[in-house]
Amino acid sequence: MTVTGSWERAANGAMLLGADGQLSQTIFAEMSALAVSTGAINLGQGFPDEDGPDEVLDAARKAISDGVNQYPPGNGLPVLRTAIAEHQQRFYGIDINPDTEVLATAGATEALAATILALTSEGDEVITLEPFYDAYGAMINYARATHVTVPLRSPDFQPDHDDIRAAFSGRTRLIILNSPHNPTGSVLDRATLELIVELAHKYDALIVTDEVYEHITFGHEHIPIASLPGAFDRTISISSGGKTFNTTGWKIGWITAPQPLLQAIMAVKQYLTYVNGAPLQVGIATGLGLPDSYFNDLASGLARKRDTLSAGLRSAGFEVSTPQAGYFIIADAAPLRITDAADFCRTLPDISGVVGIPVTAFVHPQNHDDYKTLIRFAYCKKTDVLERAAAQLSGMKLRS
Repeated sequence: MTVTGSWERAANGAMLLGADGQLSQTIFAEMSALAVSTGAINLGQGFPDEDGPDEVLDAARKAISDGVNQYPPGNGLPVLRTAIAEHQQRFYGIDINPDTEVLATAGATEALAATILALTSEGDEVITLEPFYDAYGAMINYARATHVTVPLRSPDFQPDHDDIRAAFSGRTRLIILNSPHNPTGSVLDRATLELIVELAHKYDALIVTDEVYEHITFGHEHIPIASLPGAFDRTISISSGGKTFNTTGWKIGWITAPQPLLQAIMAVKQYLTYVNGAPLQVGIATGLGLPDSYFNDLASGLARKRDTLSAGLRSAGFEVSTPQAGYFIIADAAPLRITDAADFCRTLPDISGVVGIPVTAFVHPQNHDDYKTLIRFAYCKKTDVLERAAAQLSGMKLRS
């Protein structure tokens, strides 16, 4: 039986559709299966193995007991929308109307999907940084828009301003900025953000931000582009509670944007999930109001974990790019005389007992050569797990 349909556009955009039209397994599923079959430590997937703060979990439990178990309002519970608005003012000085400029979503991925589907048409161009989160490619192609990328190159993974200028055209509708960035851990600086605002005005483009790692930075300031002069009126800011509160399975995200943009997005979002996670929204609202010490400790704890894994990778012979933020570290296997990270990742569980993801999984095939020896490892795991992974990597024996 041949099944055709719009799924093909999504799969092709996510680089999962083969030349023969067959859907291939994601590298994430393949590597996770290898971790299970070999008993290797899975540093391929970016989710924590520890629960979040008790205050957040207890608030969700209490909400369930208190009967907050039915459909919430379409734009989210008032307690969550208010907490998001207060968070934006508290951390970034951005004034948000919780009633008209906040939309709760089923995680950041739904927010991105609804935004791209709502605001693009066939023939529009959407710019992203590359490497990119695979959902960007899927949704851009599903919307029949054209995906244009700006490369981030090792070792600092910062975009060249001339590359940014070259990416814009009269057909540019959106530029999606993932900062702090997955998978590279880079943070865009003020000069780069100001250039993007300037170009967005010049080409009448909209700016979409993916800021899910906003509170996980290591000595590098995260600057929401919406906080810059001239940016708010054309910016759709997206974030979620999953990474900040170790609740990735809850899928509570949000959008903040000017009311006209938010209304357009809501017209699509309401036919995706409609609403979700009423009691979990209460938990995330509680988390957003935690004291500064929580957010500082979150970042400092992950910085220590990053350093633990970095030391093991360097001891094993990898060249390591120290991330400025996020959950992931990029290691270059070229010093180990590896020429294809994807093939190497398939053998890595056997020779080291550790699983990683080749960075080419986040890159269009025509650009693989610039990333072919790079591997992404996650350090959002328990310290003892990372210590074991570091020791195993240090002691691995390469096959001749």
